Amino acid sequence: MSTATIELGKFFTIAGRRLAAGQSIQMFSPAVDAAWHEMAGTDAFPAFSIEHAGQVLAHVEDAGEGLIEWVSAYEEAYGPLPEVWFTGTDGRVDDDALAAYRKSGTVWASWKCGPEAAPTPDEPAAGE
Repeated sequence: MSTATIELGKFFTIAGRRLAAGQSIQMFSPAVDAAWHEMAGTDAFPAFSIEHAGQVLAHVEDAGEGLIEWVSAYEEAYGPLPEVWFTGTDGRVDDDALAAYRKSGTVWASWKCGPEAAPTPDEPAAGE
């Protein structure tokens, strides 16, 4: 399992908790998001999602920018965010963003997507 996929599992764990509490969560890492895209739609995805989030999560567009509020919950559970969170799909690390996080302990970023609970077979998708 790749580092990005391992981190996706950790993200799903935090996401499951935040979504259950009515809080949003943003995916700011291109590398971890790419792992999500690779896994979504595979036979393994529902079990992976349930194992980590307690439910199947849907990938939804949710663009924005600002403080990534779930970082402290991640750090409490797993320690500091690893480098992969600041890595692009091309494998390049955003050294400035990583250094800013290491100095401040916070992440300010833009995002294009996030998770939400996937509809069950007998319930309509959001917005229907």
